[in-house]
Amino acid sequence: MPEDKQVFKASRLTRGNLIFPVRIEITRERVCRVKPRLIGSNEESIPIAKVASVNIETGLIWSAIRIDSSGGSNPILSHGHYKSDARRIRDLIESYQTGG
Repeated sequence: MPEDKQVFKASRLTRGNLIFPVRIEITRERVCRVKPRLIGSNEESIPIAKVASVNIETGLIWSAIRIDSSGGSNPILSHGHYKSDARRIRDLIESYQTGG
């Protein structure tokens, strides 16, 4: 069965995302932040059931996202996303937590 995955990529016009933009991948099971590098990538993930809060800080064009876990581990941080994408990320997480 194919995995139903939503992918949100940060803008290349923001600091730190020029060559290898950060991706936020959301499935029914987990939220994952993928930071590509020249060789390999760095991935952080939190199970949907363990997400405690989603904080969106908006600017003129871009938004920063902070996803906290209920286990007290390091939060997932990402910046350079469009406001609409940030809101969609929050809505998807809330929807998956309620079983939607």
